[in-house]
Amino acid sequence: MSYLNTAEVASAVAKLSTAYPALCELVTLPETSIEGTTCHALRIGTAPTGTRDCAVLIGGVHAREWGSCEILVHLAADLLEAYHVGTGLRYGAASFSSAQVRAVVEGMDLVLFPLVNPDGRHYSQTVDPMWRKNRNPAHSGGRAACVGVDINRNYDFLFDFATAFAPASGVQVSADPCDYQVFHGPGAFSEPETRNVRALLDSYPRTRWFVDVHSYSEDMLYVWGDDDDQSTDETMTFLNPAFDGRRGIAHDAYGEFIAKDDFDTSTLLAQQFCQGLQSVRGTAYTPKAGYDLYPTSGTSDDYAFSRHLADPAKGKIFGYTVEWGTEFQPPWAEMARIIKDVDAGLVQFCLAALK
Repeated sequence: MSYLNTAEVASAVAKLSTAYPALCELVTLPETSIEGTTCHALRIGTAPTGTRDCAVLIGGVHAREWGSCEILVHLAADLLEAYHVGTGLRYGAASFSSAQVRAVVEGMDLVLFPLVNPDGRHYSQTVDPMWRKNRNPAHSGGRAACVGVDINRNYDFLFDFATAFAPASGVQVSADPCDYQVFHGPGAFSEPETRNVRALLDSYPRTRWFVDVHSYSEDMLYVWGDDDDQSTDETMTFLNPAFDGRRGIAHDAYGEFIAKDDFDTSTLLAQQFCQGLQSVRGTAYTPKAGYDLYPTSGTSDDYAFSRHLADPAKGKIFGYTVEWGTEFQPPWAEMARIIKDVDAGLVQFCLAALK
């Protein structure tokens, strides 16, 4: 086997929906990609849509991180086959009983969107392996190197980083279209790819957990990504302009507020993911706040959690980012092992979330 191309990812998702029609359905995202690709997610669950709490898992956001799509495709296939046959799951030394498989498939809506950025993946696999962004040419000025927006800086969370962050913060985002890494685009949700993710969250209002699968650094990141977490001063929040220009400096007076119960839940589920992953072959991932990797704005996990704070009518979603492996495109033999690692972690995460 080897990495899937964009057509193969799409085909795999569609085939699963037809192979297990009683257990899953194909979800067509509302917008095509910049280059016109129709995107699909897969909802797994035995109960009618909207009658169970939901976990949304996305991958394939950064084009060069090829294995993220395979992680989610394999997870879907494994859960569906195990449930259909009535068996458990085994990933290396990790095992999950048939009762645990039933608990996941019957206890939640599990929505998997394996390929958020099909144009970028195609370009990475055919032209430039290290391509990261989407393929939006609108802000490039005709320069090939300046095409694209970093989808994972395009969400509506402290998007105006120049105002929100301290000048010395080193926040990993840019307003320069020719920054091939982290150009955030002209405005929050300017890109159809990010709007598709938002649409999934809106379409499943009982979403309680969100995981964005990336590489690399062998971490499981929880919120927040803009500054240190703190649970004592509720006024220190992304919603409070009084703290503009002060965010992003470690261990100073400002820290991003998260309620103690939410912090405890966030860290517990991250730890459970890491424990499940480590049980496969002993690989140790680190559960930590996104900020402890580096300061960011406009990311998917922070946006997912921030929604209920910005709009109390929305449900609370615990947001996470997996950073798998130690390189973007490991040899397939190692990637196959990483898939088992991460899928075991995700199954353990879902089981812990349901408790």
